[in-house]
Amino acid sequence: MTTRVALVTGGARGIGAATVAQLVGLGYGVVVLDCPGTIAGLSYSLSTEEDLAALREAFGDSVATLVGDVRSLADQHEAVAMAKDRFGRLDVVVAAAGVATGGHAAWEHDTEQFNVNFDVNVLGVHRSAQAAIPALLANSEPRNARFIAIASSAAVKGHDKLAAYAASKHAVAGYVKSLAADLGGSGVTANAVLPGSTRTKLLQACASFYGLEDVEAFAEHHLTGKLLEPSQVASVICFLASEASGAMTGALVPADGGMTAH
Repeated sequence: MTTRVALVTGGARGIGAATVAQLVGLGYGVVVLDCPGTIAGLSYSLSTEEDLAALREAFGDSVATLVGDVRSLADQHEAVAMAKDRFGRLDVVVAAAGVATGGHAAWEHDTEQFNVNFDVNVLGVHRSAQAAIPALLANSEPRNARFIAIASSAAVKGHDKLAAYAASKHAVAGYVKSLAADLGGSGVTANAVLPGSTRTKLLQACASFYGLEDVEAFAEHHLTGKLLEPSQVASVICFLASEASGAMTGALVPADGGMTAH
């Protein structure tokens, strides 16, 4: 039986897919919006149609998928409409879609690199809010709706060779804090999760920015001495999605193995 309904952008793989799996396990109905293929300015491929098909096969009627781009407000509205049509409502938004460019000193990042980071990481989150917040506010009171953006440790910490990405994630942090302020008293909270180096395809891309052959080298930046698994970050996201997180809004929640603790 569906207990709550979530929309997860970037949910076809990585942290997003791990979040979908855990939400379904908790009884949620989930709509996944993702953009298989490539985006100009990125040095790596995004998710695939097969990734989306695997979610449908694994979770059946609990998951609906939509091929779309978080940069498109129309696609975001379609995802919200799918949640309401398929499951009857929308309670939670997890804005997990994100990209990264890097490998250069800050002054060497070109305009295209900055644009793709901001278009997906910042405007993608904004488009999610534009499309979904009215639906969350339309829920009956008392509301327990949640908006969760996936930022990064780079939202609060500088990283060499990642200036465009870090700048975009700092912007996400500021956006979420302001969104929380605007939602004050509504029963809808807004928080951001800040993952550290997590074992994903995106981390593999980041390794190439530093000429690393093995992503395990990133573990040295964590106090735990280990890379994060997507399921570990997903557990934090799922707590924030729950009604139990009602005391938290405008928070930047680290899930980073201690990366930002020192």
